[in-house]
Amino acid sequence: MEPAIEAKGLSKTYPGGVEAVKGINFEVAAGEVFGLLGPNGAGKSTTVGMLTTTIVPSGGTAKLGGHDVATDPLAARAISSVVFQETVLDRSLTGRRNLDLHARLWGVEPREAAARIDELAGMLGLAQLLERAVGSYSGGEARRLEIARALVSRPQVLFLDEPTVGLDPRIRAELLDVIAGLRTRRELTVLLTTHYLDEAERLCDRVAIIHAGRIVALDTPQALLAGLGQALVELRVDGNVGSALAVLRERGVAGEDAFAVGSRVTVPLHDRSSRDAIAAVHELGFSGAISAREPTLDDVYLRLTGGSLAEAA
Repeated sequence: MEPAIEAKGLSKTYPGGVEAVKGINFEVAAGEVFGLLGPNGAGKSTTVGMLTTTIVPSGGTAKLGGHDVATDPLAARAISSVVFQETVLDRSLTGRRNLDLHARLWGVEPREAAARIDELAGMLGLAQLLERAVGSYSGGEARRLEIARALVSRPQVLFLDEPTVGLDPRIRAELLDVIAGLRTRRELTVLLTTHYLDEAERLCDRVAIIHAGRIVALDTPQALLAGLGQALVELRVDGNVGSALAVLRERGVAGEDAFAVGSRVTVPLHDRSSRDAIAAVHELGFSGAISAREPTLDDVYLRLTGGSLAEAA
């Protein structure tokens, strides 16, 4: 089956020589929820811009449902929809009017549009809000309406570009429930950009970690985490961190996938318990704080880039 989204050597260089995206490659299968995970400025939004035909690629190719976004942009747009970071709703109009106008722009027959709007309002918890002006909506309500607006045309591919940015924790949690519900619509392919680790782990079938315009890892969240073992041991080092890491490797306490950031050394554990590893660290004379915990996607990002995703974002 042809991929719903395909990027080959896709790149974008802005005037002045700024390379935002540097030859990335990935495919998204039909019905998949795919995440682009990375900090602000990593190239996520530029990638979405190229895939949605609002930004012209500098090199490579990108296709939606087999339609090249550069040479056949109208066909690519016809099967896709996007929820951008910035709102595109008319706040003076009611929710229903916003949805109806979007349906008309996409050529949806009025009777069918009315049925779709009612269906989406029920699915996204908007039924009691449609007759109110959008200016009276909360941030979460407006975000849900934007998702409904994007789905009115029944796209094959839906792009969600940082959909929860700026929302308070409670509203963000509610919206994540809404997005998770989209997974039941198997005819719909979703590409989500985010710098929130919990969003990627909870929502995505696969995740591409993007850093400085390049994809540095691509797999399921579970596989990326499994690559760091069942647990991690962390220790704070007084002195030369590189030397400490070398000693841990020489003595067999740490493998080649151990890494250091600042004064902290992180040791993935694959074949030994955290208790045995901590005891071995103590036997080597390290006296700094030592602890064990489960790995997260931030640890994957740290190992690949040398910096914390949370701090970079």
